[in-house]
Amino acid sequence: MFGIDGTVLAFVVLAGFSAGAVAYAFLFNQITNEKQVGKRLETIKTAETDRSVVKASRDRVAEAAKRRKSVQDSLKDLEQKQKSKDLVVKKPPLKAQIRQAGMKVSLERFYIYSAVCGVALTAVAYFAGAPLLVLPGALLAGALGLPRWFVSFCRARRVKQFLNEFPNALDIIVRAVKSGLPLNDAIRLIANESPEPVKTEFRRIVDSQQMGLSIPDASLRMAETMPCTEASFFGIVIQIQSQAGGNLSEALGNLSRVLRDRKKMKAKVQALSMEAKASAVIIGALPFIVAFLVYLTSPNYIMPLFTTSTGNLILGCSGVWMSIGILVMRKMMNFDV
Repeated sequence: MFGIDGTVLAFVVLAGFSAGAVAYAFLFNQITNEKQVGKRLETIKTAETDRSVVKASRDRVAEAAKRRKSVQDSLKDLEQKQKSKDLVVKKPPLKAQIRQAGMKVSLERFYIYSAVCGVALTAVAYFAGAPLLVLPGALLAGALGLPRWFVSFCRARRVKQFLNEFPNALDIIVRAVKSGLPLNDAIRLIANESPEPVKTEFRRIVDSQQMGLSIPDASLRMAETMPCTEASFFGIVIQIQSQAGGNLSEALGNLSRVLRDRKKMKAKVQALSMEAKASAVIIGALPFIVAFLVYLTSPNYIMPLFTTSTGNLILGCSGVWMSIGILVMRKMMNFDV
């Protein structure tokens, strides 16, 4: 019984193996095709993933190139505008210089003051006993020299006061923007709370905005009334940020840091050149000191320089050459930072 059951069982097993072999033989091609289809699908999925990655990378590169081109176009436009304004900023007319000096004087009244100054200086020279040939020079110096020098002095002093306070104003704008205030409110805060002349310059931006001008355009106009590179930097940063986007607080913070570094560099250059300036002052004052000491000890020895035509010619030539030397030394000691 066991032998019969074993034979039947072996027959059943062999029959099963035979059926499986026949089925595998018939289904081999189909299984192979299914495997190939699976591999193809996997390859297609991988290719699509790689294609999407490549496409995303291309999109990022294209976006970066587009943004770079936008920034370059903005810089080119600003450069063209800046070139057109450089002549007015570097060599402004007298009316613009008076405005940049913070003087509320009309051009006609300035000319009147210049004429009065020229007449007064001529009268002082006449009553001081100056020769008649000197009086026209005194008239020109009083009418054209002293008033314009005073305007230049007030202009330079106002720029210096602006540069001392401008980085602090930028820091206030950065804190205001980081706290959530819009840029126009931050500028209005500076226009109301900062000391002069920063207050006046930002007040002009606020007034221009109320008249319909945008903040970037109004900021670019600051260089017309404040002739310094730092004011131009501020207008360019606001203009680029408005056209290309970006973090305004970070840009203004970097500008503030750059302005402080420029100020430190100017102070360092001034300290390093102080020795040369002291030497130049000593050399320039030495002829006058020697002439005064000679006059105290031997007046008859030096008076021919002032009483004779030959002495006057020698003094004139000496003054011209000494002026040239002073200008050359001044040019050598002044550095643009």
